[in-house]
Amino acid sequence: MRSTAALRMIRPTARMMMRPSPSMFVRPTARRLAVPKEDQAGHTISQRLRKLKDIPVELLPLAFVVGLACFAAGYALIRKLTVDKTIRLYRQGPAARAEHSAEHSDEHSDEHH
Repeated sequence: MRSTAALRMIRPTARMMMRPSPSMFVRPTARRLAVPKEDQAGHTISQRLRKLKDIPVELLPLAFVVGLACFAAGYALIRKLTVDKTIRLYRQGPAARAEHSAEHSDEHSDEHH
């Protein structure tokens, strides 16, 4: 019963009583204009190559730098994998050695028979 007494103490202010309720604005959706079709949409390779002319000239240095960076990263990765002899290709440790030697002994025993 205490809760009902507390609720009676809270009375709405005059401002709360005078405020109009928000109304919903219902509008019909706007009609969209039909987008004109391009005369040559890029479907074949030659048509796509013609579209390259539409690329802004300001983007060409950026494309050159990104391409050069990708080439350099690929070259560095391939060179590291082929030249560096300290890269571990197999697991190390006694368990890995035992497993590796067991695999090789099975291979050699199959070859002799």
